[in-house]
Amino acid sequence: MFKRILLLIAATCGMGTVLHAQEALELTLQQTIHHAQEKSPDAQSARHSFRSSYWNYRYYRANYLPNLTLTSNPYLDRAINKVTMGDGSVKFVEQNLLASDLTLSLTQNVPWTGGTFFVETSAQRIDLFSDDSHSYQTSPVNIGYRQSLFGYNSLKWDRRIEPVRYREARKRYVETLELVAAAATQKFFALATAQSNYEIASTNYANADTLYMYARGRYDIGTISENEMLQLEINKLTEETNRMNARIEVDNAMQELRSYLGIQQDVELKVRIEDFVPDLQIDLNEALLLAAQNSPDIENMQRRKLESESTVSQARANAGLKADIYLRFGLTQTADRWKNAWRNPMDQQYVSLGISLPILDWGRGKGQVRVAKSNRDLVHTQVEQDKTDFDLNIRKLVKQFNLQAQRVHIAARTDATAQRRADVARRLYLLGQSTILDLNASITEKDSARRNYVTALYDYWSLYYTLRSLTLYDFGQDQPLEEDLERLIK
Repeated sequence: MFKRILLLIAATCGMGTVLHAQEALELTLQQTIHHAQEKSPDAQSARHSFRSSYWNYRYYRANYLPNLTLTSNPYLDRAINKVTMGDGSVKFVEQNLLASDLTLSLTQNVPWTGGTFFVETSAQRIDLFSDDSHSYQTSPVNIGYRQSLFGYNSLKWDRRIEPVRYREARKRYVETLELVAAAATQKFFALATAQSNYEIASTNYANADTLYMYARGRYDIGTISENEMLQLEINKLTEETNRMNARIEVDNAMQELRSYLGIQQDVELKVRIEDFVPDLQIDLNEALLLAAQNSPDIENMQRRKLESESTVSQARANAGLKADIYLRFGLTQTADRWKNAWRNPMDQQYVSLGISLPILDWGRGKGQVRVAKSNRDLVHTQVEQDKTDFDLNIRKLVKQFNLQAQRVHIAARTDATAQRRADVARRLYLLGQSTILDLNASITEKDSARRNYVTALYDYWSLYYTLRSLTLYDFGQDQPLEEDLERLIK
């Protein structure tokens, strides 16, 4: 019976261990980045933003394609209206009529001039209920053109700006995924640092407890002073507090990483640091060239300059002479029967020219042009400064990264050496061949070396993904960064 109880307790404990293991999730850096790029709120926001840019680009492209439209505006009018008679007199006449129409039009914008060419066919019918009669009016074909002669040509400027805007959006999406990787790296190593601090605190507490118990024995036989024993007791209490604080730090870092990865379940996350880092050397000139070709910031600078030029053009058009021309040529006919309305059509022409010239505007138009020019010059200056800062940032990051691998190797060796020194100092203290000050110094150096090693690893990967985001280039695989953008818009 006693054996069965022990087996039941062991099985229960084993089941609890399995359940606990199932609730824990261990992640490497690459797994964390992959999960963040798929599920994180930042990545999902980037996908929605790109879809919006894609459909805006499709809308822009549609402005340069033929547009076929069917329109109809029927109305019923039963009222007393003012009507001009055949002899020129005006009378109030009671009317009771139904007018219906149908127009099919094909339009084509002309980007070089900003005008619109159109071809249309239409038919109308009027039913007079008071006379119980009806009539038809048809236009088998009408060809026309409308144009603002000196106005702002938005089609021309959109043709220059919108492709740049779309290229910027495509590159911005890829860049955002790399920035997500950099943010995931930061949160990954925040948890790694917290876990490392907790392991350090746990180890230090265990060692401090062992040393304190050993010191009590030595104090009882009079081989150490009371002051030294009290110092070891303080060390034990301090390490116990450090372990409690480190546990809180682990929980907080775990919660932040879980939230960023979009993990809703209350699972325990553990991160596993891989000691190996690629010993990459990035050529500075190549990095500058790749950034100039691939970075969305360069497209952003070009777009801002084009938009400032567009604003100047619009201000000039609004300030000067305005002229709108409308031309229409075609055929038309009217009859009381539907078939007769299409026979022997007569030709028709309509030409209008509207002119507007500001004579006295108190300098408003001229002022708008000068403001637009001033803003354009300001944008050009800012773009040049942004380009200079962009190049300087690339140079700084490349130089830092090319040294970081060596820093990681040095930090790893320092960590291993400090760990061995701490072990030696603890053994020497137990043998009575070292002082408590030497022991505390070795523990401090060991903890600092471990933290510096984790920080060096973080700096390496943070610089790596930052450079990838600026150049949109995978230096490890030696190939451009690409995403399946077609998959996002389906």
